[in-house]
Amino acid sequence: MGAGFLKGLKGLTLAALALASLVAGAEAQGLASLPPAPGMSLRGDAKPIAAWTTFCQDYAAECAIDRTEATKITLTPATWAAIVSVNRRINKAVEPMTDMEHLRVADRWDLAEDGIGDCEDYQLLKRHLLAEAGLPRRAMRMTVVIDEKGEGHAVLTLITDRGDLILDNKTDTILPWHRTGYVFIKRESQDAQAWVSLGGATSPVTTANR
Repeated sequence: MGAGFLKGLKGLTLAALALASLVAGAEAQGLASLPPAPGMSLRGDAKPIAAWTTFCQDYAAECAIDRTEATKITLTPATWAAIVSVNRRINKAVEPMTDMEHLRVADRWDLAEDGIGDCEDYQLLKRHLLAEAGLPRRAMRMTVVIDEKGEGHAVLTLITDRGDLILDNKTDTILPWHRTGYVFIKRESQDAQAWVSLGGATSPVTTANR
């Protein structure tokens, strides 16, 4: 697929994404079906994932903190439709493959430029597209969890006026964080290029699964 994969996904506006989701009709998850959720409790500093540190060196704009941005996403029908659209679109478009299978490295974070990626690559690409569409990157935080297999896994937390919601490549359904069944370990800070603890179990070294 090459560089054309990412290029083909660029230039999307909030209106266009909302329209794409509305076209899906009954298949799209409705905002009305989403109950308000509590936010996560933050519990001090946490050590970043090593591959995230390298990612931030290579993709500095993706990790920059803009303190003028909103810290929460206001979920209007159009914003929600755009989120649903991007989540479904990227889950379908990216071919799942571990970094070891794909690149012969234990863990690498990127934007799935060649159309292949594992869990964190899906979420980084979703955030990239939603930020391009006008959502505040500061309210979209990469998050490390322990999944149902007891393995390290990366999801994207959307900090919204209806609580903390999770975008995940394992499902197209957007869930409140406390309904995912995951153990939440840590996530990117909203105030600095750093990570904060969410009080879960011992942090995994990598998030290198599909």
